[in-house]
Amino acid sequence: MLFDRFGCHVYAVSSLYYMTTRSEHAETDFMTQRSGEVASAIMQMSIKLNKMQDFDSAMAAGTGELKKICHAEYCALYTLDKETQQCKLYNENGEQPHLLKELTSKMGRTPYETALAWEKDLEGSDCLLLDDLSEIEKRDPVWHKSMKDYSVKNMILTAIRYDHDLVGFIWVINFDTEKKMAIKETLELTTFMMAASIAHHLLVSRLEIMSRTDSLTQVLNRNAMNERVDSLRTDRSARPGRLGVIFADLNGLKTVNDISGHEAGDKLLRNAAALLKIVFGDHEVYRSGGDEFVIFCPEITKEALDESISRLGVLAKNTPDVSFAVGTEWVCGDYDILAAMHIADRNMYLNKEEYYRQHPEKNRRNNI
Repeated sequence: MLFDRFGCHVYAVSSLYYMTTRSEHAETDFMTQRSGEVASAIMQMSIKLNKMQDFDSAMAAGTGELKKICHAEYCALYTLDKETQQCKLYNENGEQPHLLKELTSKMGRTPYETALAWEKDLEGSDCLLLDDLSEIEKRDPVWHKSMKDYSVKNMILTAIRYDHDLVGFIWVINFDTEKKMAIKETLELTTFMMAASIAHHLLVSRLEIMSRTDSLTQVLNRNAMNERVDSLRTDRSARPGRLGVIFADLNGLKTVNDISGHEAGDKLLRNAAALLKIVFGDHEVYRSGGDEFVIFCPEITKEALDESISRLGVLAKNTPDVSFAVGTEWVCGDYDILAAMHIADRNMYLNKEEYYRQHPEKNRRNNI
């Protein structure tokens, strides 16, 4: 049993895998227990992770350093957010969304399902360090077949944990097996440094999402919309060549609140937002306030915009109590986003007036 600087007992289970658990007491002279090569590698990794100003660059630099340490053909960092079920893949060139999709779809799994499968493959250990793939063939035949397609001869899969929670993996392909023990020692320590960076990034990302997301409907909120409008006004590079602007106001919400209560009104808002996400899920859906929603559809054609509005009408007609007053504007070229929003808003109010003319019993002004 060994102590390292982070207060971890390291148990050598076998040449294939090991596990670590935390201790309350750290060994202060941990560096003297490591080889010069390992100590140097840890120092370089720490420098790489801390000198970068953004998370993506830090993960790319750290992954590149690990690739050198392992003398490997390929090294990747696979991050995992269990709360949102989101995963990302990084190599020395930064985030690789296309490679993530290729890797996981080849196994017939989603990125999150892949992470859960790898967690199961570890069987309670923290690392698989394999000279060949025979162990993976027994544990996970689907993954084994995928790796054979990529000409993988040996591999390392290391769990990255923060306060016992799994936040990612280090994945190494075709490493120098003669440096196995040095690699093992290095990974035991670098995973703790990377875990802290990943956990901090996930926390910041969640807080940012919360600040930009409407808690009731889970669409973007007014703050996010204002930021987007500002960017469209001031940054030409952020401005799509074509843009559909939609104002969708939920009809009859006050009547539902007054008669059935605010819980029923909240349910109605959630149902309305769900329909908007079904139709415009590939675009930007904002709850701008109360019963009002705004949708931006970058690079949409006028025909596609009209089709989407028709589809929303059909879905609303078949959903109890959900009815939208809708106004649209489609612009292209050198347009003014504020002018486009003003026109869409005006068209929405004209549509709302027509709705209440046909349904006077739902006009809140008549209920005052």
